[in-house]
Formats: sequence, structure tokens, C-alpha cells
Amino acid sequence: MPELTSVRVSVSPIEKFREFLATKGMRLTREREIIVNEVFSSHEHFEPDQLVARVTRRDDAQRVSRSTVYRTLSSLEEAGLLRKVARGEHGDVYEHDYGYPQHDHLICQKCGDLIEFHNKAISKLLDEIADEHNFRMSSHRLEVYGTCDNCLRRPRRRHQKLDMV
Repeated sequence: MPELTSVRVSVSPIEKFREFLATKGMRLTREREIIVNEVFSSHEHFEPDQLVARVTRRDDAQRVSRSTVYRTLSSLEEAGLLRKVARGEHGDVYEHDYGYPQHDHLICQKCGDLIEFHNKAISKLLDEIADEHNFRMSSHRLEVYGTCDNCLRRPRRRHQKLDMV
């Protein structure tokens, strides 16, 4: 399966976030900038607590509080830079929504793994449906839940006689 690559953007995530904050009468603090830099340093799905661990355990004077991380994640989502992907009982994860092509997800309900994919036929079908209903679509989001190949292949252990005592 081909891997999705980032798309070229004219404004950096930091500048985009700074612009968003200005519309809210807020400023880009040192702590918020640290968080944005950490989030956009790689394209990985991440849980909020993973980000908290990375920015609160710093050895230098650049530490960031847990509450600032959560508030900033919420603001980044509102700004359209991040989006939250629900994985059911495995918890939500965040991913880049800015500088990354539109894509959809297959989500394993057993292990929580995410598989990203882009399918032109799905996009075309949604465009046709929107046209039929005289609806102007701005984006779409498809999350398909099921069981991944690894979980389907896992051998089921038979109970030992001692297990049943």
C-alpha cells in the first residue's frame, strides 16, 4: 500500500497557528510554540498523553504543563491543524490535518491500529452524491471499523487443563 506523503504548504504550522490565535485575541506563547514544534516534528498519530510525556519531561527550562498541552491540542484542532481520530476503547489519537492530503482510516477494534488510505473512487462517489443533492461538500471523513490482518491471524491459545482449575 503506498504511503501518504505530506503536501507543500505556503504557511508553516507555527504561522498558521499564530494567525488563528490572533483571531481569538490570543498570542503564540513559548509553551504553545514548543507544543506545535513537537507535534509537527514528525507525522505520527499520537495520544495526548504521549505528547504530554514528551514535553513535560524535558531536562531544560522549556517544560510545558499538562493542562497547556491539552488546551493547545484543542486549539490546534479548532484551527484545522490537527484532527482527532476515534479508536473506540483504545482512545482517541491526533493526526496532522494541515499539510497532509485528504485520506480515510481503517481502524482495528481489537488492537487499535490505524491504516490510512486514499481512494479516488470514494471521493468521486461522494462528489456525485453531493451533486445529486445540490450540496457543496467541503471535505469528508471516513472511518471504517473492523479487525486488522494481524488480529485475524493471531492464533487462539487453547486452555490448558490447569487453567480450568
